[in-house]
Amino acid sequence: MTDVAPPHAAPRHVYLVDGSGFIFRAYHALPPLTRSDGTPTSAVLGFSNMLAKLLDETDADHIAVIFDHSGRSFRNTIYDQYKAHRPDPPDDLKPQFALVRAATDAFSVCRIELEDYDADDLIATYAREAANEGAVVTIVSSDKDLMQLVGGRITMYDPMKNRQIGDAEVRERFGVAPDKVIEVQALCGDSVDNVPGVPGIGVKTAAELINTYGDLETLLDHAGEIKQPKRRESLIEHADKARLSKVLVTLDTKAPMPCPLADLRVKPMDPEKLLPWLRQMEFRTLATRMTQRLSGAIAVAEAAATGPAEAIMPEAMPFSAPHDYALVDTLEGLDNWIAAAAAIGSIAIWPAASAMAGSRPALAGISLAVAPGKAAYVPLAHRSPGSQPSLDLDAPPRSNALSLDDALARLKPLFEDRSVLKVVPDAKAAAHMLMRHGIALGPYDCTMLMSYVLDGGQVEHAIEPLIQRTFEHSLSTTKDVLGTGKSQVAFAEIAPEAALNHAAERADAALRVHGVLKARLVREKMTAFYETIERPLVPAVAEMENNGIRLDSEALGDMSRDFAQRITELEAAIYQDVGHEFNIGSTKQLGDVLFEKLGMPGGRKGKTGAYGTDASILETLVPLHPVPGRVLEWRQLTKLKSTYADALGEQIDRETGRVHTTYALAATSTGRLSSNDPNLQNIPIRTEEGRKIRAAFVAAPGHVLLSADYSQIELRLAAHVADIPALREAFLAGHDIHAATASEVFGVPLETMDRETRRRAKAINFGILYGISAFGLGNQIGVTQAEAREYIAKYFERFPGIRAYMEKTKAECRTQGYVETIFGRKCYIPGIRDTNPMRRAGAERQAINAPLQGSAADIIKRAMGRLPAALAKAGLTARPLLQVHDELLFEVPEAEIDKTAALAKDVMEGACAPHCEISVPLVVETGSGRSWDTAH
Repeated sequence: MTDVAPPHAAPRHVYLVDGSGFIFRAYHALPPLTRSDGTPTSAVLGFSNMLAKLLDETDADHIAVIFDHSGRSFRNTIYDQYKAHRPDPPDDLKPQFALVRAATDAFSVCRIELEDYDADDLIATYAREAANEGAVVTIVSSDKDLMQLVGGRITMYDPMKNRQIGDAEVRERFGVAPDKVIEVQALCGDSVDNVPGVPGIGVKTAAELINTYGDLETLLDHAGEIKQPKRRESLIEHADKARLSKVLVTLDTKAPMPCPLADLRVKPMDPEKLLPWLRQMEFRTLATRMTQRLSGAIAVAEAAATGPAEAIMPEAMPFSAPHDYALVDTLEGLDNWIAAAAAIGSIAIWPAASAMAGSRPALAGISLAVAPGKAAYVPLAHRSPGSQPSLDLDAPPRSNALSLDDALARLKPLFEDRSVLKVVPDAKAAAHMLMRHGIALGPYDCTMLMSYVLDGGQVEHAIEPLIQRTFEHSLSTTKDVLGTGKSQVAFAEIAPEAALNHAAERADAALRVHGVLKARLVREKMTAFYETIERPLVPAVAEMENNGIRLDSEALGDMSRDFAQRITELEAAIYQDVGHEFNIGSTKQLGDVLFEKLGMPGGRKGKTGAYGTDASILETLVPLHPVPGRVLEWRQLTKLKSTYADALGEQIDRETGRVHTTYALAATSTGRLSSNDPNLQNIPIRTEEGRKIRAAFVAAPGHVLLSADYSQIELRLAAHVADIPALREAFLAGHDIHAATASEVFGVPLETMDRETRRRAKAINFGILYGISAFGLGNQIGVTQAEAREYIAKYFERFPGIRAYMEKTKAECRTQGYVETIFGRKCYIPGIRDTNPMRRAGAERQAINAPLQGSAADIIKRAMGRLPAALAKAGLTARPLLQVHDELLFEVPEAEIDKTAALAKDVMEGACAPHCEISVPLVVETGSGRSWDTAH
């Protein structure tokens, strides 16, 4: 169940339950049931069960059940035959209407109804109000009349079929987008509600007409032009009925609100109100379940001596306060902790990793925490002292330890229970270890990601520094319990008693800091961002890391030998040009050769007394002498050889035969993922050598690699964020953006555009976003600094909005210390107020680009979070392998490539909806092949 919302918190997720629809569905779902006094109760029991399940499973912080007040509304005044043919409710259902309303009150859920208005009008009004306040709205109903509300922040959910109803489902039902549903309903009418419509026109025909003419009035204005005689005559003859029908089916989104939206906030269930009512209704099974849930929470809270407020606000208890940590090594003891977690509805867990099986950590044990200071450690695979230090999943545990299989069989239902929130310090690490045992963790909150959303790249977000910052408390370190150097042992090789405090303390820490972070997310209005972008990403990235990617080891070996030969040849050429051998990799020796022996201009010594020789300096010297160019090539080849051609083969996992990169989810200031061990994001893609490296990444037999890459996403975002009409229109028209820019800046007609002019415009387009200087642009496109400065001036003259955006962004960043993406991520820029002009200028360039790069990162994260479910729904078996900047790479069965490419493109291009719309289209380009190089 969702946490209780603070009294004055703005709504984040609003659930509007169609109570009238629930009653009838519950009535027809169960056989006739009666209370001992003869009162019919089947609809009440079905309704109560559905409401209890919703409250268990939803994350909504505001919720209401909305009922029809009577069988009449203002529509009966407009048309006295409205709903005139509806049969009376069954006799055994009538007495249950009042009891269903009593059930809503017993569960402490807001109940809404209003005379002269249908429930649908109230749902429409509250939905629009909540959406206008920035909340996500879920209408719990399958009623077709409510589908006109779908769109933007509003979706529907059919609990009987466990089915979300969004834009696609509405189109499937009506053949038109949600905003055209009332036009279709006006034409086809509704026999149940006695809405007349136009005789002879059904949903399919109505959709065809509305898709052709756009709306009802335009259709009726052109009715005489319709070729089919019967259809034409019917539309002309019954035009007034169609107009009346449109009025009847249009929901009133401005109905009076019987109570303010704030009154819908979720309240805790009151045992003294709910349990007696359930017993009075003789709902024994439901009463037992709710008793266990509510009384269990109270019992555990009392045992922990903290009370409910402590669980919500753990900052009230200092970390140094006494704690109660238990070692659980029996099934009976474990069952008690599982029952406590189920009763409370939440638990913090910390899976303890130990020695390696292959190259992935194995599970040594799991710590659990149910209240601040009340935690346990469950040893699962601790070995006897003195055994060998390696640990495999199949290694035998200590004879007195709890069986790993038995314990995980008990824990699996808890860890997968949708009604119990799992709090973890690092959800991805936990997902990996549990995944190996067939456990899919969920739902969960990750303290690392919550902290990252709040504080970005400013600080570290692992549990140790997080607790230090929050509570000024130092957790025990791995060195404290495992030792160091040659004496260091694996976690599973220490006695469970020695592991207890270290492990239990981490689950306890996660539980305590979770409340602090959750309160901050609400206070800083970042909850929706965390829940829609960062949290859903965890299983997708964990799966990607787990999948890994195949390598052609033979090709890598050939490449390494080729690079070695070319490096030797380059060294010989450099030595010949210089006249003697020296250490090319030494900055000092290279600087002395270039600026003293060869006398090249521009040499500047740093604090160490050595000349600067970074790539930007060497590039300026390339036209003057062969050595700088050869050194640049030598550096590239030596890096490619050592980092990729040689190292990748050594990083193939012996268990899977694949390379598994690790993505850091909370490392960068812009939100981008960071690839490590090995880093697969820095392989150069514009050089022949870099493409050779990518060619060694290959698909499994019978499969191909699919690349899906956002095209020019940062330029598109710049056109939107900086509001540049010319760029926006070029993207909307599908023009070559670099040619369009060249045409605008240099005044060259598109039809006579030459490649060189387009290349210069491309360099400006991308360079401007990174704050390129006239010097840098001149070097890049081979013109003088004066010419480059003139090009930049022309660009700003033609697109003044870009300069305005840049200046506005720098000013805002100086004031607040951060910039924001279009979704609200805060990208902190620490050097923006630096007194050093060079460092400050670098920070300003970062501030200009961060909102664009960060927004691009948010968009691809949203796509990654949605793709697994979309693939599963489509019955496709593609496996995501890599995420590299704006590109996703999949391994796809050959027979599924076309469908997978189309689906990936559709999901990625629609990643902004429904919470953010941009004024230019996102475009995803796809390609496939046996290797990453041929796919890209």
